Amino acid sequence: MEKEFVERMRLTLESMKKEIIDKLVMESSEFREMVEDLDPKDLVDLASDDIDRKTLEALGSQELKRLRLIEAALNRIENGKYGICMKCNKKIPQERLQAIPYAVLCVECKNSDERRNR
Repeated sequence: MEKEFVERMRLTLESMKKEIIDKLVMESSEFREMVEDLDPKDLVDLASDDIDRKTLEALGSQELKRLRLIEAALNRIENGKYGICMKCNKKIPQERLQAIPYAVLCVECKNSDERRNR
């Protein structure tokens, strides 16, 4: 894989990582501020809003999952294994990596996995 392309992807991944971390920190501090300002009786209302809380947790969970994938991709760059399919060991096309910089499977293996999981 071309060094220039890998470097561009590293910068993209670093930017994505920073964006997610900033978002998670902001959401976490906003939630803390919200709870600090509430009266104890208002906490009951907050606790009863279970659906919204679960939705927020799911969103946070998705962001954390993406963050782990990004960190793994950055590790693969450091180890010289970025852009190699973890299943078939073939090169992942640059177009796929541009669309999903933390992709670990080539399109063929990804499609195969999706068909198997249906």
